[in-house]
Amino acid sequence: MRILLIGPPGAGKGTQAVRLAAHLSIQHISAGDLFREHIDQGTELGRNAHTHMRAGLLVADEVTIGVVKERLARPDTERGFLLDGFPRNLAQAEALDGILADAESGLDAVLDLEIPEAEVVRRIAGRWLCRRDREHIFHVDHSPPEVAGTCDVCGGELYQRDDDREATVRKRLEVYRSETAPVVDHYQTQGLVTTISALGQVQEVLDRALVAIGQGQVDASGASSC
Repeated sequence: MRILLIGPPGAGKGTQAVRLAAHLSIQHISAGDLFREHIDQGTELGRNAHTHMRAGLLVADEVTIGVVKERLARPDTERGFLLDGFPRNLAQAEALDGILADAESGLDAVLDLEIPEAEVVRRIAGRWLCRRDREHIFHVDHSPPEVAGTCDVCGGELYQRDDDREATVRKRLEVYRSETAPVVDHYQTQGLVTTISALGQVQEVLDRALVAIGQGQVDASGASSC
């Protein structure tokens, strides 16, 4: 199965993408993760990507398309994949259509995560990460550290990524509205889009996604299960 997961920053795409891909036994392909790998390695691509991401802007199309195209060409995607963070504009969507057409395949579903903008700002701007291990994540509202600025797990310093700061988050939302939202319309014309609410517990959102792609069911009360 080939799935595109789309939605504004803060909608929980990363969390849902990992869980959904694991449930379906397909590859999770995150454009953001690919870029961060290059940033950590200090490559020219990483430096280019970091400059754009820090300012809340999109990385150049030709760079993004090239990175994702190479990833989709690997053998482990033959069983299927879930795209997270790509395509982010119409040019990238059209490029993806071409890449898949060349491979004599296409998307099976596009899941559009819907969330109020105020909730996006609350979720992202309150997030802090550990410098020693970015897997250790805290939030000022629902998972604050016991000691401000210090990781509860390893004692590392907590920091806020440049693209998590409130001003940058609002800029990212502006970019999403102007650049990425039209991608939904592009796939809507192909009959591929299902919009699901990104509010609620992680499992609740996952259940909605599974129902949307025919991998779950809705009981008599309207609740979904898998």
